[in-house]
Amino acid sequence: MALKLDYVVRETGNNLRRNLSLTLASVLTVAVSLSLVGASLLIVEGVNNATARWKGGIEFIVFMNAESTSDQVQAIQATLHSSPAIASSEFVDQNQAYEEFKDIFANQPELVDSVTPEILPPSFRVVPTDPETEVIRALGLQFANQPGVREVVYAADTIDAIQRLSSIISWAIVVVAFVLLVSSGLLILNTIRMAMFARRREIEVQKLVGATNWFIRVPFMLEGLLQGLMGGIVAVGAVYGLNFWLFENKLANLDNLALLQSFVVDSSAVTSICLLILGVGAGVGMVGSGIAVGRFLDV
Repeated sequence: MALKLDYVVRETGNNLRRNLSLTLASVLTVAVSLSLVGASLLIVEGVNNATARWKGGIEFIVFMNAESTSDQVQAIQATLHSSPAIASSEFVDQNQAYEEFKDIFANQPELVDSVTPEILPPSFRVVPTDPETEVIRALGLQFANQPGVREVVYAADTIDAIQRLSSIISWAIVVVAFVLLVSSGLLILNTIRMAMFARRREIEVQKLVGATNWFIRVPFMLEGLLQGLMGGIVAVGAVYGLNFWLFENKLANLDNLALLQSFVVDSSAVTSICLLILGVGAGVGMVGSGIAVGRFLDV
């Protein structure tokens, strides 16, 4: 028996209407769980941005004053190059710092427009030969009071602070999201099974007149798919709202917490997270409904 599009659409719509309360419960459970997944992924992406400057073994950064002279910069550079305790160092001038600033705050063009390269501090990103914390701090102290130096920032302090801020939150969110995601799958499964049980006489008649299992299965699986997708769509709105409210506005505007200002997520990363959420929502709906239909038809 061939499937017709109008039949599939009609039957799927009827199933959704007959189980409206369960459908809403399934959609909301999927939406909450996927919103938490999206929030966790946003935090992970923010942590990656906040720690980007520390990649490649960089253990401390010597920030110069924005108005430091070329002689002061050259003096620090000469000291770094001549020290046997320094494996390598990279000088980031004001233009390079500005390019990095634009990448980090790409979602806030008004903030980028308000900043010029001249107000950003140049810096030296330093990789020592000995990664021991005490050695690194001793090296950093040699530069802290040098003319033209604004401050010395250590990777250990920054990364530890970021990890303390994000790890517990991320893991708690992931655990709760996983539990809710499994719950939403089970809820969709039970919703589909109840819909099929309510129409068991009609299904028996369809099978008696030659309907295949796939003819019966498709409308119910599409119902589960739509429930998952609807929950995903709600979650996408929540993720965009969270990114706009928290990462683009609240954290970025905390003048006294520069560490948190770098927790900015690029728009392309947000889009990728949202596409993943939609895919997971559709997958949960399909898996839950597929299991429900398979078990019912096997009885």
